[in-house]
Amino acid sequence: MASLIAALVAAIAYGAGTVLQAQSVRTMRALPAGVTRVQRIRAGWGYGLGLLVDGLGFLAALVAFRRLPLFLVESAIASSVAVTAVLSVLLLGIRLHRNERIAVVAVAVGLAMLGAAAQDGRAISVDGRAGWTLLASTVFVALALAWGKLDAQRHRAAIVLSIAAGLGFGILGIAARLLVVPDHWWLLVRDPVLWSLLLGGGIAIVAYGVALDRGRVTTVAAITFAVETVLPAIVGLAWLGDAVRAGLAPMAILGFAATLGGCLTLAGRAEPHA
Repeated sequence: MASLIAALVAAIAYGAGTVLQAQSVRTMRALPAGVTRVQRIRAGWGYGLGLLVDGLGFLAALVAFRRLPLFLVESAIASSVAVTAVLSVLLLGIRLHRNERIAVVAVAVGLAMLGAAAQDGRAISVDGRAGWTLLASTVFVALALAWGKLDAQRHRAAIVLSIAAGLGFGILGIAARLLVVPDHWWLLVRDPVLWSLLLGGGIAIVAYGVALDRGRVTTVAAITFAVETVLPAIVGLAWLGDAVRAGLAPMAILGFAATLGGCLTLAGRAEPHA
């Protein structure tokens, strides 16, 4: 239950952080010309708060990854777009279309079904080669990031960068699931799983930011969410011992489909247009 609460906290934190940052950007853009840098920083304090809330979400997600299957935690993180959508209505005055309201309900119902169907437990032990394989995969994601940044065709670049972002976030989730903290925690510096987590997350953040600059928010967010949710789910079920409670596989499949479908519908709310 504590891990499930952590997953929900991560979703709420990511969604709230996005809205805080968007609201802060609106405030800063409304400032008159000629204001000092200090005044601009004071007006944009909400952006820094949004980053802190994102950090809280990241820590909560790490807690959730330790005990819950990847398909559940990644779905919960992706559902932050539903939180963003609801808070955008309350704080930014944005109106949701009928299909977006349905999507919010679908995400909530889908997560409830996933939470009921998921079997908790730690990932199964894997040999050392798995960590090095995961670390090597970050090289390919970094190459995809470089390709996207250098590609002069903006639409194609946005797609490549979105895929790179999804892969990077997926590697982060898989690494968090696999990471084992030894009694002497400083020995983690030698663990390729830790470096996979750090590099995967760093590459993903850069790729996602550049992708938003190159393409439409809806397209970028949809591709990123799809890749970062589906790929770790497959890896977790196939190799890491993630499981569904006996007899609840249909519920898990339906819940996963409802959550992912709702997230893709709400993808445009991942970064409010402000």
